[in-house]
Amino acid sequence: MHGSDRLLRASGVSALVATLWFAVNVVHPVGPRLLLWLPTIVGGALLVVGLRRTARTETLLPAARRFWRHLTAAAVFIAFGVAAQAVDVLSEDHPRGAQTGPVMLIMCGTGVLIIMYALFRLPLGRRSAGELLRVVLDAGTMMLAAAVFLWHFSTRTALSNGDDAGFYLSLFVTMIAILAVFAVAKFVLSSHSHIDNEALRLLAVAMFVGAVAPLFRGTFEAVDAHLFPDMVSTPIVYYFAVLAAARQRTTPGGTRRGVVEPRRRSFSVLPYVAVAAVDGLLIYVTATRSSDAAVVVASAVVLTALVVLRQLTAFRDNSRLLARLDHSATHDGLTELPNRVLFHTRLEKALNAPGDRPVAVALIDLDDFKEVNDTLGHEVGDLLLVGVAKRLEGCVRAEDTVARLGGDEFVVVLDDADPAAADLAAERMMNALKQPVYADGHELPIRASIGIADGRTGDRPSVLLRHADIAMYAAKTIPGTACLHYDPTMAVTGNDLGSELRGAIEDGQLFLLYQPIVSLDDGHIMGAEALVRWAHPLRGTLAPDAFIPVAERTGLIVQLGHWVMRTAFAQLAEWNVIHGDAAPRVLNVNVSARDLREPGFAEHVGTLLAEYGIDADRVVLEITETMALEPGPSVINLLRLRRMGVRVSLDDFGTGHSTLTLLHDCPIDEIKLDRSFTQSQVDDRPPVSAAVIHLAQALGLHAVAEGVETADQAEQLLSLGYVAAQGYHFARPMPPARLSELLAAKTSLMPSPAVSPA
Repeated sequence: MHGSDRLLRASGVSALVATLWFAVNVVHPVGPRLLLWLPTIVGGALLVVGLRRTARTETLLPAARRFWRHLTAAAVFIAFGVAAQAVDVLSEDHPRGAQTGPVMLIMCGTGVLIIMYALFRLPLGRRSAGELLRVVLDAGTMMLAAAVFLWHFSTRTALSNGDDAGFYLSLFVTMIAILAVFAVAKFVLSSHSHIDNEALRLLAVAMFVGAVAPLFRGTFEAVDAHLFPDMVSTPIVYYFAVLAAARQRTTPGGTRRGVVEPRRRSFSVLPYVAVAAVDGLLIYVTATRSSDAAVVVASAVVLTALVVLRQLTAFRDNSRLLARLDHSATHDGLTELPNRVLFHTRLEKALNAPGDRPVAVALIDLDDFKEVNDTLGHEVGDLLLVGVAKRLEGCVRAEDTVARLGGDEFVVVLDDADPAAADLAAERMMNALKQPVYADGHELPIRASIGIADGRTGDRPSVLLRHADIAMYAAKTIPGTACLHYDPTMAVTGNDLGSELRGAIEDGQLFLLYQPIVSLDDGHIMGAEALVRWAHPLRGTLAPDAFIPVAERTGLIVQLGHWVMRTAFAQLAEWNVIHGDAAPRVLNVNVSARDLREPGFAEHVGTLLAEYGIDADRVVLEITETMALEPGPSVINLLRLRRMGVRVSLDDFGTGHSTLTLLHDCPIDEIKLDRSFTQSQVDDRPPVSAAVIHLAQALGLHAVAEGVETADQAEQLLSLGYVAAQGYHFARPMPPARLSELLAAKTSLMPSPAVSPA
């Protein structure tokens, strides 16, 4: 890095010395003429060294190193060409024309061709054919405009004066200028991930300076025939190139450590500026009746044609883009079926049609689709969805609409279809879905539930879809693929809870209560268990037993579980802020079997812990014995949770297949004695709770007794060695605000009288 700094400083000093020494000699000749050319020789050597260092930087990508190798080769030719120019000029007493000797032209011309080749090799990024054509047209417009100006103000004059040297110099300058314009156009209109954009800007500036400087040759020849603008411009060009090379070495763009994705430039004003400039030149040559007016007019016509062609391609591509955007906005990306937005549009159109016509909606849900995703992977699940979509499309008429609502739910709008016609369509769909789908070498049987809602024009779309949803959940109670029409009696059964539960989660109808877990020794709050409730708008507050089975059956249990966990974690974080050390030491959250089978469940818990700033050991996830026995993802998630520090509790211990092997092998920290054993302590039989606490102590597990309802039960549990318990004897489940009051008061719950359960 320090070597690069010294090289850059040396190049800058060379350019500064050249500028100052040239300015002094413009005022009055001083010293030998060789000193005027010396910075160009030194600067050329520094340029070759700087470019070579960049080309050999190992951290650059191969394409970037290749680009800088080409520039290094070009710099060698140009440096020798400038040296030859200096020799030619210094060896002549009258150097007019000597600055464009054959060696100089050949060497510098070769260098220019190499640079042009390197620029052509720069990628244009990922672009469509239309975008590539527009880039070429824009670059061509800018280059043609530059060529017209150079012809009018330089080449034409030299040719008309019979100045061969001036003509060749003008041609060379024109080539350099067009190259500079091409470089600017390539940078502005392209995207480069392996070449630093700032380095490209510096190179474009260098080429622009090199192209413009010779145009001032006549100005300095009038002062001294041995003064050439190349003496100043060349070291400056070298400095910008060395600066560009240093920039490339010190930035991540184009390195193996990080390819910077460029920002796509969708529009540039430069081509339009070029056209406007040529139009201005056209007005000028017309007003002055210049001899080359025909050339400028022809160029203006060609430029106009290029702009028109460019606009036509842009209009065509924009039309295609709008069509793709419209399709993406209204169609499912996986199955290419209409999505929810287009479905609602089609349904509203059918229901708002003139006249009195029947309209039916069939809602199809794939049962056990999640099992396919969990066991065979999402790719196989996607193939299953695509296969189902194709089969459903083959079962309906052209005027009907098959749409995917999301996940494994499809819906069909049957326009002008009475119940009999809807039955025929449903029969075709069921027959099509009876055949398995072959996906990635797997034979996948399909089991679907279909709910049909029969309506007529004028009905509300939301009501019709809700009826289909209720019928579909009713069909789920029938084994195998089944179809049911909506019946008003379904609304008074539990079949519509599934459809209502979706909205309940989104509309904030669910809430959490918290039951304290207390110390049996002094009754102080040690923790709390989060318990979900549903404030149903018609049925009142529903306990988990009323809707958890529905959530399990419909797959909503995962979404419900995520809501419960996020809400509980947020509440614990709030208690931590308000109460500090007095906040519940642990918070117990129930986890469903479907949650535990989710491949990313442990990571989801970790994300929530980090989001709310909760220590992992402050959370206890309660699982059942059946869940603990499940192999595969469940055990993997449990192990990951334990490694994170999250504690796991075995809920309702003793009611399932409790074995010593389970307690030994399953990664758990706590067992919760089921209320059936807690409430049998007053019997004459040896208490099971005594055996459980001894077992827990032997295995190093924490034990919590559930369902404690009397003082006698609490006293006996304490005498057996239990430390913590929960139940109506201490407190019922309560809103978070009430528990917060108890925490603030540091109230002991032990004095509470026995309370019978409601």
